[in-house]
Amino acid sequence: MELFQIENLTFSYPGETGKALDQINLTVNQGEFLLLCGPSGCGKTSLLRLLKREIAPHGLQSGEIRYCGTAQTQLSDRAAAAEIGFVMQNPEQQVVTDKVWHELAYGLENMGVSHAEIRRRVGEIACFFGINRWFERKTSELSGGQKQLLTLASILVMQPKVLILDEPTSQLDPIGAAEFIFTLYKLNRDLGLTIILAEHRLEEVFALSDKVAVMDQGRILLADTPARVGETLRRAAEGRRMLLGMPSAVRIFTALDSRGQCPLTVKEGRLFLEDHYQNAISRLPVEQAPPANGGEQNSVYLKEVWFRYERQLPDVLKGTTFKAARGETLAILGENGSGKTTLLRLIAGQNRAYRGRVEINGQKIQRYGGKELYRHNLALLPQDPQTVFLKSSVEEDFAELCSAMDYKPREAAAMIRRNAALLEIDHLLKKHPYDLSGGEQQRAALAKILLLQPQILLLDEPTKGIDAYAKNTLKDILNELKSQGLTVIMATHDVEFAAIAADCCALLFEGEIIGADSPRNFFSANTFYTTAASRISRTLYENAVTVEDVVRLCRQNGELPSSGGD
Repeated sequence: MELFQIENLTFSYPGETGKALDQINLTVNQGEFLLLCGPSGCGKTSLLRLLKREIAPHGLQSGEIRYCGTAQTQLSDRAAAAEIGFVMQNPEQQVVTDKVWHELAYGLENMGVSHAEIRRRVGEIACFFGINRWFERKTSELSGGQKQLLTLASILVMQPKVLILDEPTSQLDPIGAAEFIFTLYKLNRDLGLTIILAEHRLEEVFALSDKVAVMDQGRILLADTPARVGETLRRAAEGRRMLLGMPSAVRIFTALDSRGQCPLTVKEGRLFLEDHYQNAISRLPVEQAPPANGGEQNSVYLKEVWFRYERQLPDVLKGTTFKAARGETLAILGENGSGKTTLLRLIAGQNRAYRGRVEINGQKIQRYGGKELYRHNLALLPQDPQTVFLKSSVEEDFAELCSAMDYKPREAAAMIRRNAALLEIDHLLKKHPYDLSGGEQQRAALAKILLLQPQILLLDEPTKGIDAYAKNTLKDILNELKSQGLTVIMATHDVEFAAIAADCCALLFEGEIIGADSPRNFFSANTFYTTAASRISRTLYENAVTVEDVVRLCRQNGELPSSGGD
C-alpha cells in the first residue's frame, strides 16, 4: 500500500529565484524504511518538512503530495497531527515541557485522550525506551542523547503510521547513534512502522534501509536498493562526490574497482577483504609523529582543573590536565554528557574552574581583561550555529563583526569574500541565516568566527549537519590554518573526521582526558570509538584507520589468485 505519493513537487522559498525542490517524484510504501541522503543544502529538510503539514515551510509550491490516497491539504487535523510523526535534528527545538513524564503525555493531552489511556501508553513507551529510570527528571537536566530519545518516545506514544526524522543522530556519540538507529530498525521490523530518515552518517543505517533516495540540488538523482545505489553512483559521472558519504565498505569496494556484490556492512566488508586480497603486508609504514600533546609552545594548558555548575551538583571536570601545542589540531571525543562542551567553554572563559590552572598562550586566563581574550586570541564556534547570528542576512552579520573588530572597509570586504569562498558560501551571503540548512549554517558560522583571526580556534561538533564533501573541505581549511600556526581544539562525535583531520585524539571520561595519542594509534586500539574502516580491516591489517589506508594496503598486497576480481 502506498503511504506517500509525491508527484512533480516543486518548491521555492520566498524571494528566492532558485528552486529548493525541483520536480520531485517519490513513492513511500507502508512499512518501508526509506533513507534520504545527499549534500548539505540539497533539499532533504525542505522535502521532509513539506510532508508534515504543520511545519511545512512557507513558499511557492506546485505538484501534489498524497497521504494514504488523500491530498495532504484535505487531511483532517487529527490525522495530520497524530499519524505523521516528525523528529527534528535538534531536540532542543522540540522539547516543550519541563518534566520528562509531562513531555511524554503532552501530545496525548492535546489530542483529548483519556487520563487512563494516557497513563497506560506513557508507561508502556517509558518501559520500552528505558525512560522509567529518569521519568521524574527535568528535561533541562537531560543530555543531548537522552533528549533525542525522549523526543522519539513522545512522538511514538501518539502511535503514528509514519515516522519522519531529520538527521536525528547528528548530536549523538558513536555508541548512542548506533543504538538510536537500531531502535528505528526494531520499530520498523517489529511494528511495521514506516520510517523516512534523512541522514549524513550512513555506516549503520545504509544496509538497514529498504530503499535509498539520493538527492542533489533539489532533485532526486536515484532511488533504489542500497546495493544498487552504490553500484549506480560508481558508474555515474556525478556519483564520485556522492560516494564520499557512503559507508566505508562501499567506498573501499568502489575505490578498488572491484566486481561482484558490493559489501554494505562492516561484516560484509571484512569478508570481502578476506576473500579477495592477500595479507602478506599487514601494516602501513608510520611516519614518526611528535608526542601527543607535545610541543614546547603550548597555546592551551590545563592543570588539575575542577569544575561543577552548582555547589550541590557533582563535578563535571575532575582534575583535568592536558596541553595543546601551537599549530596542533586536537580532537576530544566522549559520550553525550561527558563534559566536552563544558571543557571548551572553560577554555573560552565562559566557565570558570573552582580549582586548577588554565593558561592561554602562556598566560593565566584570569589576566585577560575585558574583550582581550577574544581579540585575535581565541574564538569558540558553539554547537548550535544559530546562536552566532544576529542580523537578517549572513553578509550583514559578517559586516557587523568586522566593524566591531575595527577593520577598515576595504579590508573587511576582502576578508568576507575570502572566507565566503573558502567555505563555499558565496551564494548564501544575501540569505537570512535561519533560512539556511543545518550544514549551511555550520559553514557560515565558521566563516564568521574566522573573521576574528584567532590564534586558538575551539570547535564544538564542527561537522554536525555537513556532508562528506564539506568535511573534506573543512579538513583542508584546518590544515591550512594549522600551517599558519593556529591551534584547533574540537569536541566531536565524528570519529571518521577526527581520524583524517586531527594530530591528536583523546577521550574525555569521568571528567578526565585519557588516552591522548595520534589518530592512527588511538583508533587502532579502540573497539567502539573507532572508524568503520578500522573495524573492517583489523583482522587483516593492524593500523589502517581510514578508507584510504585500507585501499592502499589492499593494492600493495594484491588480489588473491583465486578471486580473479570477481
